[in-house]
Amino acid sequence: MSVLAAPAIRTLTVELGERSYPIHVGPGLLGNPAHLRPYLAGNQVMIVTNEAVAPLYLDALERGLGEGLTVRQVILPDGEQTKTLASVERIWDALLEAGFNRRCTLIALGGGVVGDMTGYAAACYQRGVAFIQVPTTLLAQVDSSVGGKTGVNHPRGKNMIGAFWQPRAVLVDTATLHSLPPRELSAGLAEVIKYGLIRDIDFLAWLEAHMAALRGLDDALLSEAILRSCATKAAIVVEDETEQGVRALLNLGHTFGHAIETHQGYGAWLHGEAVATGMAMAAALSRRLGWLSAADVERSETLLHAAGLPTAAPAAMSGDDFIARMRLDKKNLDERIRLVLLSELGDACIHDRTPPDELRAFIESYPRA
Repeated sequence: MSVLAAPAIRTLTVELGERSYPIHVGPGLLGNPAHLRPYLAGNQVMIVTNEAVAPLYLDALERGLGEGLTVRQVILPDGEQTKTLASVERIWDALLEAGFNRRCTLIALGGGVVGDMTGYAAACYQRGVAFIQVPTTLLAQVDSSVGGKTGVNHPRGKNMIGAFWQPRAVLVDTATLHSLPPRELSAGLAEVIKYGLIRDIDFLAWLEAHMAALRGLDDALLSEAILRSCATKAAIVVEDETEQGVRALLNLGHTFGHAIETHQGYGAWLHGEAVATGMAMAAALSRRLGWLSAADVERSETLLHAAGLPTAAPAAMSGDDFIARMRLDKKNLDERIRLVLLSELGDACIHDRTPPDELRAFIESYPRA
C-alpha cells in the first residue's frame, strides 16, 4: 500500500497487482472529472443511488463526469430493508433496457447499501463489469466501499448472498458528510473505532482525544480519520483479499451485531449501532476470558458512548435468539461459532472455543436496554 499527499486531495492505493485501485479523499471530488473519467471502462455509465442521496448529489456527479458519455440512472428506495435481490434486479433491468455492454461502468453513489448492491450487480452483469464507489456516508467511506465485498441480505442472515468484486476507484468526497444526520455519523464512527481496537492502539488514543471534534464535523480531522481507517483496511485486504484468514479480524463486533440487525429487522438498528454493541459485547467476553482488564472494557465503552453509540443489547433478544442467528455467520467453520475478540486493546484474534452453553450464558447476563 502506498500513500501520497496533495494540497486538498489525499490518495492511498489498494495494492492488488493488476486490480490495484486508488482511494481519493478530500472535498469537491464529485464535481471533478479528473477524478472520475480515468476510471471509466467505456462511454456507458449507470449511476446507482437512492431517493435520499439523489436530490443532494446526483447532479454534481453527472456534471463531474463531463460530456461525451451515455449516462443513465437507477434511483432506489432508501434503507437497509431494500438490500435485496429484487433491488439488484432493478439495476440489471436498467442496464439491459439501456443496451449497456461489457465496457459499461456502474457508479455507486450513496451509503453501504447502495455500494454493496451496485458492486454485486457489476460482478454479475455479463459476468463482470467495472464499477466505481462514491460513498456518501462515513460508514461506507471507511469500510464497505473498500475491499470488494458486495452483496445483499437474506431474511435469515445479513450479507449471505454476494461476491468479491473490487472497484476501479473509491472517491470519498468529505463534503458529503455535512449533510449526514448525526445518528448516521455516529454509526460510521463505530467502524472508525473498530480499526483502533483491532490493530492500532495509537489511533484509538487519537480518537479519544478528537471524538468531540469529529462529531462536530471538523473537516481536517475527518479526513485524517478516514485516511487512517482506509489505510488499515487496505493493508488487511492486500494481505487476505477473500477473507481466508486475517481479513476476518475486520468483523470485530459483527457476529453479535449482525444477529441484532437480523432479529430486530433490517433498518431498525443502523449497522454501525449494532456493530458498536457487538464490539462492546466482544470486549466484555474478552474480559470474561481473562484477556482484557475491567479498565480496558470501560475504556472501549467510554469511547463508543462518546461517539453517540449504544453498548447495551436489545431487551427483547434472548441468548437463544443470538445463538440461532450467530450460527449462520459466514466466519463459522465445522459448526463452531467463530468470534473476533480482543487479546488486548489494539490486537484482535479469532476465537472458536467458547462452548455454546457458556456463550449463551454470557449473552443472557449481558446488559440490556
